[in-house]
Amino acid sequence: MYKPKILVVEDDPAITNLVRTTLDTQEYQYHTAKNGAGAMMEAVSYNADVIILDLGLPDMDGVDIIKKIRSWSLVPIIVVSARSEDQDKVEALDAGADDYLTKPFSIDELLARLRVALRRSRTDEAPAQAQSSIYRNGNLTIDYAAGCAYMEGKEIHLTPIEYKLLCVLAKNTGKVLTHNYILKEVWGSALASDTPSLRVFMATLRKKIESNPSEPKYIQTHIGVGYRMIRQ
Repeated sequence: MYKPKILVVEDDPAITNLVRTTLDTQEYQYHTAKNGAGAMMEAVSYNADVIILDLGLPDMDGVDIIKKIRSWSLVPIIVVSARSEDQDKVEALDAGADDYLTKPFSIDELLARLRVALRRSRTDEAPAQAQSSIYRNGNLTIDYAAGCAYMEGKEIHLTPIEYKLLCVLAKNTGKVLTHNYILKEVWGSALASDTPSLRVFMATLRKKIESNPSEPKYIQTHIGVGYRMIRQ
């Protein structure tokens, strides 16, 4: 059985040991790096399935590492950082990180985020043709070729903007998308004045795909940051 490979980039020995012990209990393979230079070498040579990355490294800012890796790889990157401000999260996610976990964190939450990233990684490796035509997630189906979406087999009547929003989220399932990213993908710009419109359209989209919009299963809100499509 294939054991996923995880690259852990962290300069705090206590946290490194905690993450290593956790990965051992789940029988994951892993390599570690304690600075930016080591992270870049391992990213090139180890071919990890997921990278767990601290931002506050001694020789390089983690955001710069994300940008460098994104210039040649789409490997899922989970940021684990003591930086808890919304702007720090937005900066890392806009640079190309897939998820952001703030220290201190629970082991259960780290493992849950890791499982989501691994599922996304496997989805990205699926045949391109299969991905380009039909998307399925729980009771939600999107037929990209026909431009239609279905819930429990029944067509959902969406406005053009709602459909674009749904497709952007679906094609990035498991990944936190910032407001700026979504605005650029759907509206072609990322003006702060457009954010209220995004919230309105997201609310109407939720009413059409969620059985209980106040407790959404599919579209998760990350307050002050953005949204994520959850794999069911």
